[in-house]
Amino acid sequence: MSQWTILCDFDGTVSVEDITDSVLERFGRPGWQDIEQAWKRGEIGSRECMERQIALLDASREELDAHLDGMAMDRAFPAFAEAVREAGVPMAVVSDGLDYAIRRILGNYGLTDLPIIANRLEAVGERGWKLDFPYASANCRSGNCKCSTSGSAHAARQRVLVIGDGASDFCVAGEADLVFAKHRLIEHCRSAGIPYVPITSFVDALDLLPTLIAGELAVHGGEVPLAPSLQAA
Repeated sequence: MSQWTILCDFDGTVSVEDITDSVLERFGRPGWQDIEQAWKRGEIGSRECMERQIALLDASREELDAHLDGMAMDRAFPAFAEAVREAGVPMAVVSDGLDYAIRRILGNYGLTDLPIIANRLEAVGERGWKLDFPYASANCRSGNCKCSTSGSAHAARQRVLVIGDGASDFCVAGEADLVFAKHRLIEHCRSAGIPYVPITSFVDALDLLPTLIAGELAVHGGEVPLAPSLQAA
């Protein structure tokens, strides 16, 4: 049995662009940008921000699906997901984004079996939408408390690899045993002293996977010490 669990962000990590932002730019009624600025100023958390923004969407399911079908993901992610599966390493997509959008895009690439832990997008009438938060925590302002998922993996005596790119991954990166970091998450890990490896795409992650599993991966901030029992081929 693998001693690692992988928690992988979606928007901007697996997907080429931020899917939630793209949907809001295409279908959001006026006012969603003001809510975004309130979040950036720290006046509201991401859960309140997204709940209010999604309530401003004006799109039929057919229009939303057509838009999502035009969204691209990192070209190497399907190969990475397959390599992870063959290695027997559990992986889940853990996102503060929209579960419906993630499921639609993954399905377009034949990736229908990946667990998805994300905010629940639900239709309201023919053109309205709302967001529910089945993975929220009372002590967290995010819609999806990624640290709770990480804590469950650690409780099962699993080492946690987080793959992410931005602010929604800052907290869980501090709880992880190792981070594959893109974009803004690189600087956060560097400044916080979090063990990480910078990646530009899942081509890098795919190349690193065998070394990770073998327990031989050197990271920024020093070596990740792996006991012999964790060095599974």
